[in-house]
Amino acid sequence: MHRGLRLVVKIPLITALAAVALVATAAPALAANGTVGERETVCATDLYVRTAPNDGPWMGTLYRNQTFLVKGPKVGNYVYGFAYGHVNAHGWVADG
Repeated sequence: MHRGLRLVVKIPLITALAAVALVATAAPALAANGTVGERETVCATDLYVRTAPNDGPWMGTLYRNQTFLVKGPKVGNYVYGFAYGHVNAHGWVADG
C-alpha cells in the first residue's frame, strides 16, 4: 500500500504580514521626474513603453538601469521620449 506524502510549510506570522503589506502597497513603475531633456535611468524592476499615452498599446519594456530620454510633451501621467536598451524606439512611459 502506498501512502501519499504531505508537506506542511510553516511561515512565521511576521513574514506573512510583511508579504501582504508589500503586495497591498505595490504601485506601477514610473519614470523618475520626467524632466524634458534629461536621460532618466529606470530604477523600477520594469517600465512599460507604449505607442500612445494613457495606457496605449504596449510596445516594449525597459528594465532596471536602462535609460529613457525625456523629449516631451507630457500628456496626463505620461511623457514622450526615446527608450534605450531593449526597446530602442520612441514611445510613452508613465511619468512619476
